[in-house]
Amino acid sequence: MGMMRQYELVDRVRSYNPNTDEDLLNRAYVYAMRAHGTQKRASGDPFFAHPLEVAAILTDLKLDDATIVAAVLHDTVEDTAATLEEIESMFGPDIRRLVDGLTKIKKLDLVSKKAAQGENFRKLLLAIADDVRVLLVKLADRLHNMRTLHFVPPEKRLRIAEETIEIYAPLAGRMGMQELREELEELSFRHIKPEAHATVTKRLEEVTAREGRVIGEIELDLKEKLAASGIQAEVTGRRKRPYSIWKKMERKSVSFEQLSDIFGFRVIVEKPEDCYRVLGIVHMTWPMVPGRYKDYISTPKQNDYRSIHTTVVGPGHSRVELQIRTDAMDRIAEYGIAAHAHYKDGRPGEPIQLGDESRAYQWLRRTVDLLNEGDSPEEFLEHTKLELFHDQVFCFTPKGRLIALPRGATPIDFAYAVHTDVGNSAVGAKINGRIAPLLTELQNGDEVEITRAEGQAPPAAWESLVVTGKARAAIRRATRAAVRRQYAGLGRQILERAFSRAERAFSDEKLKAALKRLARNTVDDVLAAVGRGEMYSGDVVKAVYPDLEPEKRATAEGKPAGAPSGKGWFELRQGENLKFKLPGEGPSDSAIPIRGLGRDLPVRFAPQGGAVPGDRIVGILTPGEGVTIYPIQSPALAAFDNEPDRWLDVRWDLDDKVAQRFPARIALKSINEPGSLAQITTTIAEHDGNIDSVSMNRPNPDFTDVTIDLTVWDLKHLSAIISELREKRVISRVERVIG
Repeated sequence: MGMMRQYELVDRVRSYNPNTDEDLLNRAYVYAMRAHGTQKRASGDPFFAHPLEVAAILTDLKLDDATIVAAVLHDTVEDTAATLEEIESMFGPDIRRLVDGLTKIKKLDLVSKKAAQGENFRKLLLAIADDVRVLLVKLADRLHNMRTLHFVPPEKRLRIAEETIEIYAPLAGRMGMQELREELEELSFRHIKPEAHATVTKRLEEVTAREGRVIGEIELDLKEKLAASGIQAEVTGRRKRPYSIWKKMERKSVSFEQLSDIFGFRVIVEKPEDCYRVLGIVHMTWPMVPGRYKDYISTPKQNDYRSIHTTVVGPGHSRVELQIRTDAMDRIAEYGIAAHAHYKDGRPGEPIQLGDESRAYQWLRRTVDLLNEGDSPEEFLEHTKLELFHDQVFCFTPKGRLIALPRGATPIDFAYAVHTDVGNSAVGAKINGRIAPLLTELQNGDEVEITRAEGQAPPAAWESLVVTGKARAAIRRATRAAVRRQYAGLGRQILERAFSRAERAFSDEKLKAALKRLARNTVDDVLAAVGRGEMYSGDVVKAVYPDLEPEKRATAEGKPAGAPSGKGWFELRQGENLKFKLPGEGPSDSAIPIRGLGRDLPVRFAPQGGAVPGDRIVGILTPGEGVTIYPIQSPALAAFDNEPDRWLDVRWDLDDKVAQRFPARIALKSINEPGSLAQITTTIAEHDGNIDSVSMNRPNPDFTDVTIDLTVWDLKHLSAIISELREKRVISRVERVIG
């Protein structure tokens, strides 16, 4: 096939757009031909043949002059001496913008290391979102490259095919361009899984040879039935593509023999109401296959696809899949977003008006908004892939607003789809009027009502349970913010105490003035860094009051040097004896109040043995993890002797209204006889102890060592349980374990 001539290109555009600017097309043709000169493609053809083929594919989609010109010029800036400035001066700003978008995309490698891939995908979508025509040219460019992929060196082939099937084919589908999507998938499949492709193709040919005439029979049969009811319809049958068949085999893990609907039929009628009349006639003639009927006319897919799908058991017991639609629906099904591309007042060269009719384009915009919320590129790619590939469920708000979600979505996804604030404050859901768990999988047609409570933060665990990118990103942001608030609160308490020890005033204004010295951007950053243990409180005091005598730190040998050291702090003055203050004594405001787990602070209890109210306690600050509380007599504290900056003065702060349990550990030696463990656990239960875990070890036939982790109200409660256990005959020894 020779290269397309200048007049052929103009004729193709004129056939659907009589007002085309022929001079513009001619100028572009000549400009690109000169720019590319004698460059050759891998196939040996002149390079210039490629942009022309891409332009030809776009004329099939009946696109405007600017898009066709952009296609002709799309490789010039990248591969020749042409510049964007030159293109703008010759063809105007609109075409310059399109060519610029395409040039940017050209540099992206979309199948590479995950992070780079995400970042590139993001740039791809940003380039497209400015003007959807960039995507149309890019898809046509990719289609022509895939058609000639066998000329490319084998090591590059696989990468291009993977990128096509992972990114460009789904984008084409999402934009509603089914034909284009199918051809891209088909060409990729051939290169990525050659054996599978060959096998499926061979089997398809066998079936067609055997049952090919059935297609003709069904076509005729349907046409006659419809004509008898006075319905004008065009009926076409076709065999499904190898890729869609293979995907179905994979997805449903069925063998080729079990696949029923290898043939599909399309019935095209004039008016939407005819679609339903056809459906009635088809279902009265042949038995329908339950569960296979879908009506995308009353609830279109997000890419504007509208059609009725049904599967019936046709003549000769073969299953037949039918798509019933009008001519207008068919155009959108074939060309998708390109079918919306139309002229403003028919003046060529004007930008396309994408009216409200294109939800596919809204999807693109929404995806780009997600991008701008600034999640990391890998996360973004994850979301977008999820959003591209999932099938949809359609749900409604109580007011009847339609919310389309991916399959597997929950009321949490639904809440975030309505609005981020609704998601962040969601505490419950009603599905079709009945209260349901927030993790219920939503079904098509569910009406979902979200119950909200202000001041809620979404539990971090939701992140792994939702399926939409929007929900995942919002939950991650909200939990990050909540954790940060906790750390900042803790940091504020630590700093207030540090400043009062230094007998200096503490205020946000003073901190603000010292931000530069602390190399942090906001007061909150400083507070959170102190709370996380990434910044020592003494350094903050010093940054705010540079003239202050430094607090002396304890020396490495552990000799007190007038510093806040492990067990409280030391004050050493000339001629005075050493005063030693224990946490929990003296004025209460000098220590940070500590409550149970998971309250206002990132607080944890010693992993070996915990701590309970009544114990004298000390807090150790661990960078990034908050505070760990140890009883003062804990041997584990020795490890922190030389790090006085990490010791915090803490005290219990119990809320009488809210009873809370705290963790402790006990070790018992029990005599080996039947029922001894039962006696131990019963005793603990009767005394309102709550057992978390039990581990047993039998050093000899007579005794068993039992370690029990339990939670109790306070030290008195723990002591009562221990003394009760000591009374038991089967127990020879009970000790509290302090790690």
